Amino acid sequence: MATFFIEQFGCRATQADAAAIERQLLDRGYLATADASSADVVVVNTCTVTASADLQARQAIQFIHRENRAARIVVTGCYAQRAPEELAALNGVAWVVGNSHKPEIPRLIEDMVAEITPVSSARLEGGFVLLSSLAVEQIPLDRGPAKILSGNMLEHRELLVAPVEGGEAGHTRPVLKIQDGCDSRCSFCVIPQVRGRSRSLQPDRVVEEIRKLSLLGAREIVLSGIDLGNYGRDLSPRTDLNNVLRRILDETPIERLRVSSIEPMDVTQDLIGLFAASDRLARHFHMPMQSGSDRILAAMRRWYRAEHYQRRVELVREWLPDAAIGADVMVGFPGETEEDHLATRALIERMPLTYLHVFSFSARPGTEAADMPDHVPGEVATRRARELRTLGEEKKSAFRASQTGRAMRVLTLNRSGEDASGPWTRALSGNYLDVRVAGRRAANQFVDLQATEVRDAHLVGVAV
Repeated sequence: MATFFIEQFGCRATQADAAAIERQLLDRGYLATADASSADVVVVNTCTVTASADLQARQAIQFIHRENRAARIVVTGCYAQRAPEELAALNGVAWVVGNSHKPEIPRLIEDMVAEITPVSSARLEGGFVLLSSLAVEQIPLDRGPAKILSGNMLEHRELLVAPVEGGEAGHTRPVLKIQDGCDSRCSFCVIPQVRGRSRSLQPDRVVEEIRKLSLLGAREIVLSGIDLGNYGRDLSPRTDLNNVLRRILDETPIERLRVSSIEPMDVTQDLIGLFAASDRLARHFHMPMQSGSDRILAAMRRWYRAEHYQRRVELVREWLPDAAIGADVMVGFPGETEEDHLATRALIERMPLTYLHVFSFSARPGTEAADMPDHVPGEVATRRARELRTLGEEKKSAFRASQTGRAMRVLTLNRSGEDASGPWTRALSGNYLDVRVAGRRAANQFVDLQATEVRDAHLVGVAV
């Protein structure tokens, strides 16, 4: 039987697409390999949020082709949607499939495998000539130019759905994408162009998927989306994130539900109240901030100003004193002055944030910001990013230290180690703290513990 491997880049939504493709290929009888070097078909699922993400994808494709010249490479994802011709020009690429046609990938792979004709010196298996065997026999394979399947068809209502499993946490915290696309038009962001308008998974399907994951042993599930706070507004009847969260709590046995990034204006008092009312909702809010300068926020076409953002953070802290509150912050947006940067720094300093994700502006072709004047020199953006990352580490350290002496419930992950105090098991708290539990423990177990100290930038706790 033919084999496949998926090379993954990008956000949780992109990872969810890859998980759905993997599920479809496995259902068709294809076998997943441990790496790209031994696969007959390699799917490269790309991101395009920055120029660096584009470069990583191209380098990965070149490496895969160099190491496995027999493999058919299918490139998909956001980069494939934005610039399919760039990727089609790379050696080894058989198909470039944009997000607009991503559901077609299993069929395309099926057709590709079926087109491989038996050759007397090649090994036959399951009715197919394995591309890996062609490589071993050094039989030339003339594939012709890469084909492109992409276009302005992002209004499709199909939402690729499968839980994302694996990674450092193993199978303990699957991620379920329940929303895709974005209706906003931030001047720096290419995502609406490559993912289309907002579309949501029907609430019944959300509940069904979470029940399945719970039956398979999941103790914590992460809900994700491109614009998760916009969930349900496209459905008929219209619904919202609050309602689907209530249904999950009422109709499934999941023990902990974590919500990924939500735009600040969608963090309402009703939503915060729902989190405060249930200990099954992880007390963790990630709200993109981008800038603390009202002038820059306006140029970014963000729908709030610094005062609005600060009030939402304070509201979370008033209702949930121990909640994790994280923010995305961009430096180097065109026209950003030192005064703007200092305004961002001052806003972060006075808010009870617990961690930051800091990144530099990257001009994306086709966005309004790419054509703006007064681009910030790279060395200036790097220095500003370094300053904010240092501030973010200070915030994280202070929050971690504030949790010593507290009782908390943590979920063990599949990583352990040993230090001078003895063996430990890594775990994650509801408020997003990296915790080391004394002793060796199996993954995917809830442990009630007392946080005793901070050691090596980790909160250390003892089971009670």
